[in-house]
Amino acid sequence: MYAIVDVETTGGKFNEEGITEIAIYRFDGNKIIDQFSSLVNPQREIQPFVQRLTGINSKMLVNAPKFFEVAKRIVEITEDAVLVAHNAEFDYRIIRTEFKRLGFDFERQSLCTVDLAQKLLPDLPSYKLGKLVRSLGIPISDVHRAHGDAQATVELFKVLLEKDSQKEIISAHVKILNKKQVPSKYLNIIDELPTETGVYYIYNEAGSIIYIGKSKNIKKRVLSHLTSKARKAEKIQKAIHRVTYELCGNECLALLKEQHEIKKNQPRLNHALKYRHFPMGIRRDESSPYQRLLIEQVRQDADYLDVFKNKKEAEGRLRFWIEEFSLCAQHTSFARAQGACFRKGIDKCEGACVGEERCDDYNTKVQAVADSLLYPYEDFLIIDKGKSVGEKSFIYIKDGVFQGYGYFQLNHQIKSLDKIEARLIRIENNRDTQAVIRSFLRRERYQKLINLAEVLVP
Repeated sequence: MYAIVDVETTGGKFNEEGITEIAIYRFDGNKIIDQFSSLVNPQREIQPFVQRLTGINSKMLVNAPKFFEVAKRIVEITEDAVLVAHNAEFDYRIIRTEFKRLGFDFERQSLCTVDLAQKLLPDLPSYKLGKLVRSLGIPISDVHRAHGDAQATVELFKVLLEKDSQKEIISAHVKILNKKQVPSKYLNIIDELPTETGVYYIYNEAGSIIYIGKSKNIKKRVLSHLTSKARKAEKIQKAIHRVTYELCGNECLALLKEQHEIKKNQPRLNHALKYRHFPMGIRRDESSPYQRLLIEQVRQDADYLDVFKNKKEAEGRLRFWIEEFSLCAQHTSFARAQGACFRKGIDKCEGACVGEERCDDYNTKVQAVADSLLYPYEDFLIIDKGKSVGEKSFIYIKDGVFQGYGYFQLNHQIKSLDKIEARLIRIENNRDTQAVIRSFLRRERYQKLINLAEVLVP
């Protein structure tokens, strides 16, 4: 027996959403044997973008039943049934959250038609419900309304049942998506985690941090640790007792905070990253007349133009520099045993490999590579998204050196050095932080830059 469900919500912060509409069709594998559909008064604000998407507004819900008034009906129509939904994790979480507010633990097996469609109908251009059902010739009306989407999901599920004639895939996915696959001691941990960008900390029973990670979706990443069969994941599963997190607002701050926290706390399961996130570097060797750019494993006693996560990334960056600055491959880690470089043969090298280009001229180009890696200003802020609506984040560079980061809501809060310093969360400047910041600057993964020399209030 299946209970095919769709919910519409208010939107908003994770686990603060409320249901505005719910539709459930009880389906025995052949026909619908019961159905329930209702608007629901969420007793909370509906986000504007959700109103535009669904057409549901607060005025429509004034006289609608509140969730506690429909809860009994939901329990009855889903009893002894597998909950089926398109993106089941979302619908199931929302329903469970509403029941939690009533002090009731709503537990059902669940089955996701997105996962099933990807398995049984491979190579389709899209698995979003509207596009998927249209590609199968299934009519859909009232898109983004619970009754319309649930009816379309019923018809989609019929197709999937036909495709899986042995019901082997369906059965396997019920087991996979059944929340009881995750041991009960993990359930509260998972339920409390957000789907936002930040850093998470996994503790053992003794209260020690055993692993630190970052993710754009903390809940999804921790869940992957608890269901994976990888060696590190199994170690986490054996030791995990609780998880805490800190939201960052954007990926750059999450990366900076992650590497800082790993170095500071030295978690035993982050052994590969305890000392450096970027173990490969490109060094400028000035021991010969023509300066060379060499890729090598990072050493503490050497200086590097830039550092990288692996050798492949370093090689890609070096090839870019060779092309961009007309360098000679013979004076890099790509050198041949002897003779002219490959680029000389296609007239793209000015002859440093065979002595035709003057040393000073060539070394000036190598210096240009180094100059290209300098920050755009001596003193500036990198502005990006913050942790909440209306908040911004800043990364502070002073005298060309990374100082730390902070958050603000109003521009006047960062218009003087004193105010910047007051809001600053300091992080050590090192090769790893420099690599993160340079990467985001290079890809322009920020909202804006503020040159402090031009804007600071005296």
